[in-house]
Amino acid sequence: MSARVTSARIPDQLPEPTLRRLPWYLAFVQMLKGRKVEYISTTRIAEELDVDPSQIAKDLSFLGIRGKTRIGYQVEALEAKLRDYLGFDRRHCAIMAGAGSLGAALIADSGLQRYGLNIVAGVDINPDIVGTEISGVHIYAQSEVPELVKKLGVKIGIIAVPVEAAQEVADYLSAAGVQAIWNFTPSRIRVPEGVVISNTSIYSHLAVMYNRLSSLDE
Repeated sequence: MSARVTSARIPDQLPEPTLRRLPWYLAFVQMLKGRKVEYISTTRIAEELDVDPSQIAKDLSFLGIRGKTRIGYQVEALEAKLRDYLGFDRRHCAIMAGAGSLGAALIADSGLQRYGLNIVAGVDINPDIVGTEISGVHIYAQSEVPELVKKLGVKIGIIAVPVEAAQEVADYLSAAGVQAIWNFTPSRIRVPEGVVISNTSIYSHLAVMYNRLSSLDE
């Protein structure tokens, strides 16, 4: 018998640590699926990802998934449930604010599309960039954002601009009607109530890595 998906109601909002672990589980079971593995135990997932088995079981139980004793989870069913819950099978239209080196790299990253993020337009204030295309995505002037959000059904704004411009960009994206902002700057931007904010500071991760490296040299 395989992993069992129960009829229990899934909470509207899972604890953030659980949400951060779910993509780890998905990546692992996708690898197993590619290897034609049919079943996987909590213990085996725990060994691979260095997460306590009881925590994995608890995380998956939030989604109504229960493994079978001595058999575990059916890999294909688990992968499908995780992808569905995480929204990776649905199309989420986004606009890229800032088409410099980082913004251009994100636009060109086809991997994001495999996880449901479809960057349908870019905006920039540099006249040398406006009017060009990056990997087939047109770059528009900032003034066109409100029209683009409505016309293209954009719900997500991605910010990859210099830190001093981050709050201003967040303000005009929010005013244009985006419902969520993915912030790649080290600035802690403020958004109106009802707008989701997710911060991904590359610099913060660098600081942690450098600190750990320096401790090894001591």
